[in-house]
Amino acid sequence: MKPLQFTWTVGKASSGKLLREYLLQEKFISRKALTDIKYAGGALFVNDQPVTVRHQLQENDQVTVFFPPEEISESMEPVEIPLSVLFEDDHFLAVNKPADMPTIPSMFRNTDSLAQAVLFYYQQEGISSTIHAVNRLDRDTSGIVMFAKHRYGHSLLSRLQKSGEMNRTYLALCHGVPVEAKGTIEKPIGRKEGSIIERCTREDGQHAKTHFEVLQSFDDYALLRLKLETGRTHQIRVHMAFLGHPLLGDDLYGGHRALIGRQALHSRSLQFYHPFLEKAIEIEAPVPEDMARLIENQR
Repeated sequence: MKPLQFTWTVGKASSGKLLREYLLQEKFISRKALTDIKYAGGALFVNDQPVTVRHQLQENDQVTVFFPPEEISESMEPVEIPLSVLFEDDHFLAVNKPADMPTIPSMFRNTDSLAQAVLFYYQQEGISSTIHAVNRLDRDTSGIVMFAKHRYGHSLLSRLQKSGEMNRTYLALCHGVPVEAKGTIEKPIGRKEGSIIERCTREDGQHAKTHFEVLQSFDDYALLRLKLETGRTHQIRVHMAFLGHPLLGDDLYGGHRALIGRQALHSRSLQFYHPFLEKAIEIEAPVPEDMARLIENQR
């Protein structure tokens, strides 16, 4: 396949900079990536001439970066599983993950993960890339999972995610109806003592912040829209349990499965600024059948 490459024109403000600083500070190429470019088959050009990272730039120079080929992980086996593709271009792939599917394989389940399905899809489409998952969802949470098709795209989206510039919206069904129609839960989250899976709110945990809004109230449960400012493991599930309204089906955190057989949580939408197209992108995943049934049956 054609090597991944990007070309930029140096602006006046960057004139005099070393190429290393230009790529690190303005194009957010990591030091590790620069090392890989040097030693693993990549290349740096200015005005079509090969250069090193010590090259001094001038205004209107044309900088071209050739990234080394992706190394496909041999530890992950591609698996033919149908994918529901929500968004795709040369850089990113967003898919709608169903419930009861892990995002990545584990020692307990290594034949039906979303990552393995994406790897098979890449092979069928002739995409020479390994797996770069930008976000992950719990096995029984459905909805949007974003993959980058190359390490540079993964680095840029991870940076947006850390700075809070990737906006994720979830739908959930919780037991009971919160007293407040909307609010914010800001409680640190850490691992529960004695468990490798369960989390809880604890003062020495990691900062976690969740915004919620009640969209509909039913007899025994409510439909919520939630937005995350942080991305802690089980964050929404833990915060809603702390509020006294665990999610339907979430028996790990106090919910029960009389109405639905998994936690009623769905990653509904994702908004981000596309770093290559230079425009805002919004992706939506349709409400899954099991949650839609509970919403429609109450109308």
